[in-house]
Amino acid sequence: MYPEIFKTLLYTHIAGGLIGLLTGLFIMIAKKGDKRHQKMGRVYFWSMLISAIVAIPMSYLHPNWFLFMISIFTIYMLTTGVRSLKIKKEKDVKKIDWILSTTMLLFGLGFIILGTKLILSQNNFGIVLIVFGTIGISFVYKDWKNFTGRSTIKNFSLTTHIGRMAGAYIASLTAFIVVNNHDFIPGIVAWLLPTLIITPLIFKWTRKYQRVKSV
Repeated sequence: MYPEIFKTLLYTHIAGGLIGLLTGLFIMIAKKGDKRHQKMGRVYFWSMLISAIVAIPMSYLHPNWFLFMISIFTIYMLTTGVRSLKIKKEKDVKKIDWILSTTMLLFGLGFIILGTKLILSQNNFGIVLIVFGTIGISFVYKDWKNFTGRSTIKNFSLTTHIGRMAGAYIASLTAFIVVNNHDFIPGIVAWLLPTLIITPLIFKWTRKYQRVKSV
C-alpha cells in the first residue's frame, strides 16, 4: 500500500514542481504587476504549494531531511509571500501571520542545530541546513519588523512579496537540481547554487521597487 501512496504523492509532487518552475521563470522575466503576471502568479502559488505539501509525507515514507527542509521553507515563503500583499499596516496583521512566522523560527532554529550536529559528524549537508535555517530566521526578523511597524521600507508589503516568492523559487529549483544532479556538480555546490544566483536578483528587484521611509 505504501509504495502506491508514495508513487501518487511523487507524481503529484513532480507535476506541481514542474509547473511551478516554468511559471516562476516566466514571472521573473516578464513584466511585473499586470493581469498576466497575476494569473501566472496564482498558478505558480498553487502548483508550488501542492508540490511542497505532498513532499512532507513523502519525506516521512522515504526518510529525507533535504526534502522535508525544502518543503517547510517553500510553504513558509509562499504563504507569507501572498499574505504580505494584505499587510499594509500593523492593524492588518492577523494571528495566522504570527503563526507562520513563529513556525519558521522554530524550524529555522531546528535546522541550525541539526546542521551543526551534522557538521560535527563530518556531514557536509549540515552546511545546507545552517544556510537555509539562517535565511529562514532572517525572514522571520523581517516579519517582526513589518508586523510591529519597525520596517524602514514604506512599501514593505510589495518588497516582501517579491522576496518570498523568489525565495520559494530558489527552494524548488534547489530541489530540482539536487535530485537530477548525477555528479555533474559537486553536492554542496548543487545545494547552494540557486541561492547564490537568484539572491542577488532579489536584492536588485527589491531596490528597484522599494520606497524608504523619510526620517
